Amino acid sequence: MDLALVLSALQKFSGPDLTATLTRVEADIRGVDLGKCKSVLAKNGAERETLAAAATLKRVASQVNVAIHALGVLLCLPRILEPGEVIEYVSLGAGNTGRDFDLETNLRVAEFKFIRWRGGPESIRQNSIFKDFFLLAESDTAKRKYLYVLGTEFPLKFLNARRALSSVLSKDERVRTIFRAKFGEEYGVVRDYYLEHNSKVTIADVSDWVPELLAQGLEETA
Repeated sequence: MDLALVLSALQKFSGPDLTATLTRVEADIRGVDLGKCKSVLAKNGAERETLAAAATLKRVASQVNVAIHALGVLLCLPRILEPGEVIEYVSLGAGNTGRDFDLETNLRVAEFKFIRWRGGPESIRQNSIFKDFFLLAESDTAKRKYLYVLGTEFPLKFLNARRALSSVLSKDERVRTIFRAKFGEEYGVVRDYYLEHNSKVTIADVSDWVPELLAQGLEETA
């Protein structure tokens, strides 16, 4: 379905306030029998075309985070590259698709995390940030290493905190295996590891380079 038609079909059903619309539909359908059911559904826009439109939009929405990440990386490149620096690859899809990092040039390797932190526990986001920092820090390259983020306050607060590494690593078997093979139980909390390895990775704020992500409230979820 054409996206404009999708949005039009959904707007016809939801109106300006979906919650209010659903409350009205619930009231309309109360007491309806089989003979009147189809006409009441049609009156309220509950049609197969509308359901198809919603399903289409859900499929499109599932790609939004990937698009945000890809566009964010691309729009940061003119601000990152230095004279004489040449891009060897960018990895724009979900995950790094077989490549080690989001960006590698002849001078640097880099990961990008377009997350707007809320300041709460946010354990999944913390896990993701630690994974990127760790893999950058332990990468066997002489190139400069960068972790680009939307604001450094919350990432640095987490990296300097005392959350247990057993918790941070619990959901990612690959990273946990690499970490334990290299360090065993040497580090108990995030802060212990970060303080010894923070000089290896530059954590840089790209908020001024992609202000659209802040202004519109758009972001990667993790």
